[in-house]
Amino acid sequence: MTTAAPPEPPRAGLSRTADGRPVPSARERARARVRLEDPFVGWTACVAVALLALFLRLWHLGQPHVFEFDETYYAKDAWSLLNFGFERDTTDKANDLILNGTTLTGVYKDGPEMIVHPEVGKWLIALGIKAFGMDPFGWRIAAAVVGSLMVLVMCRFARRITGSTALGVVAGLLLSFDGLQFVLSRLALLDIFVAFFILCGVHCIVADRDWFRSRLAARLDAPVRSGWGPRVLFRPWLLLGGVCWGLALGTKWEAIYPLAAFGLMCWLWSAGARRSFGVRWPVLKSAVADGVPAFVHLVLVAFVVYVATWTGWLLHAHQYEEHLSATQYTHYNGGQDWPTRTEPDASGLGEVTQSLRSLWYYHHDVYAFHTHFLNDSSHTYQSKPSGWLLLNRPVGVAADTGIKPGTQGCHAPEGSDCLRQVLLLGSPTIWWGGCLALLFAVAMWVGARDWRFGVAVVGTASTWLPWLQYDDRPIFFFYAIITLPFVVLALTLAMGKLIGSARAPSPRRTFGVIVAGAFFVLAVINFAWFWPIWTNQLLTHREWLDRIWFSRWV
Repeated sequence: MTTAAPPEPPRAGLSRTADGRPVPSARERARARVRLEDPFVGWTACVAVALLALFLRLWHLGQPHVFEFDETYYAKDAWSLLNFGFERDTTDKANDLILNGTTLTGVYKDGPEMIVHPEVGKWLIALGIKAFGMDPFGWRIAAAVVGSLMVLVMCRFARRITGSTALGVVAGLLLSFDGLQFVLSRLALLDIFVAFFILCGVHCIVADRDWFRSRLAARLDAPVRSGWGPRVLFRPWLLLGGVCWGLALGTKWEAIYPLAAFGLMCWLWSAGARRSFGVRWPVLKSAVADGVPAFVHLVLVAFVVYVATWTGWLLHAHQYEEHLSATQYTHYNGGQDWPTRTEPDASGLGEVTQSLRSLWYYHHDVYAFHTHFLNDSSHTYQSKPSGWLLLNRPVGVAADTGIKPGTQGCHAPEGSDCLRQVLLLGSPTIWWGGCLALLFAVAMWVGARDWRFGVAVVGTASTWLPWLQYDDRPIFFFYAIITLPFVVLALTLAMGKLIGSARAPSPRRTFGVIVAGAFFVLAVINFAWFWPIWTNQLLTHREWLDRIWFSRWV
């Protein structure tokens, strides 16, 4: 015997839309958000896009056979973690020895290295080295896999927000065809990993928004006349999000800003859900009813995961106490070493506590490094974050210049030469078009109160604006990789608005399809045009100049 569904609460206010359809109740809207298009088609399309991305990223992945940019730190750190359990310092000849096939003798010193980023990304790089060896392919394969998984998550993320598999596929392809994401997916740097975990964390919070509203709708038979509404203490999507945010922070600290921003968004979305069901003073009540559980799921879980990512360091804390307790902490704390340096070694739980205290002092060192040590330094490829979205200054990560005609396949005319380069440069079509899309997103979020555009705006603001406070020290454009998914989301939402939701043919829909389609085709052409300077291809000097549109790109 089946139980009849509870009657829908009476609708208040406007009862018909502009085209005469009944306005759905809050309960209907909450339950409808989880009804997406066919899941088999959705997953098949998204996986196909990710496999295409993986194929492109694996193509000649081991070339050039050099340490590109900061690979010189992270690849060696990864091998050291894999074989010693902690990051050892290296000799001056380490790079040449490793590239010639030597991984141990004469490469590493006995003491630890002063690392300034946590271990998660380096452990992922280490997995690739474990599987394929200590060579460029081995230390880059993890980035290629994670970069392709990031494309998959982007597809699913945009599909969830838009409700359209087609727009999800478009978002994934745009991310896949961006030069910054593409090149970072072929380098053993940490940034692609932190971008992946941040995107996963935001996706979990957006999925929780749907899940939470659906759960409230399932527990309510009528609008809340008084009180707080149903209590939802366990929120599985937020728990998974906490794990993702902990891994993001365990890769790079920059994840703290979007975590804070989307943590606030989670609370405000929960308050909005309660308001839609009739709860009075929903913002204040949700701060207690939903904010506290959300804080536990997101922040406390992330903190536990973050500390756990330092396990390798904690197991070798004595090495750091002996060799590195007189670095930044000493310089900025009146000449004092870590207190744990001179303490007798503890045992059992006392040893755990002592190691955790040493880790706390080490964090003081790392913070001092990030905030003081680089203030008076400079770098050829440093750039102002205010110009990142406009591609003000890319980063050259590898170059082989001055190749003479007739050598290495160079067919340049007399008096010229050839070169190879790997340039960390975003796709102009995507980034410049994304700037316009972000302005549109602000208008739609503020003017039309469309929460979906708010995800793009808050994501961009929380991953980009904090860098403005560090524009007096060497920072680089590729840090903006954590902003890129939200730029792509803004583009995807704008394209969706252009096309419209009505499926019947109309002049407006035709115009929207043409404009959105033309933009997508231009992005693909853009990707093909810059392919040679993203993949170390041989170019004549003239062909190279055709792709270097501004002097600041050199």
